[in-house]
Amino acid sequence: MMEIDQIDRRILHELQGDAGVGVEALGERIGLSRNACWRRIRLMEQAGVIRARVVLVDPAALGLELTVFIALRTDRHEPGWLEKFTRAVADLPEILGAWRTSGDLDYLLMARVADVRAYDRLYQRLIRKVELVDISASFVMEEIKETTALPVDLA
Repeated sequence: MMEIDQIDRRILHELQGDAGVGVEALGERIGLSRNACWRRIRLMEQAGVIRARVVLVDPAALGLELTVFIALRTDRHEPGWLEKFTRAVADLPEILGAWRTSGDLDYLLMARVADVRAYDRLYQRLIRKVELVDISASFVMEEIKETTALPVDLA
């Protein structure tokens, strides 16, 4: 595991805000030479600290106005079912996140769809692919905070 120092943390903070910033401009913000900044980024990429550089697209621009949290329960907990479930989730592009949870729920999914009818189509495809005991959905009424940036301690 790579040890991340304060300079690396500052680089990560800046890149999480704008991964498209040029290495020269980033170096100026951080107080490093272009080459030193590039070397640190490269090391963090090689170590897997930086997993990818992506573009965040406005969902509304694609007509994906509705965020849905889908709570799932199952009575199946054998490896074969889990493999089938994992494939089903991976094959449904509307599902952006999937988590196995503790407590009353077994799995929590997050999806982006155009509207309730589009969610119903997603629901129908999901239940055809995998057996579930219970499925319920919560539709997001207002997005208060959504970020991909992890908290980077800059102290």
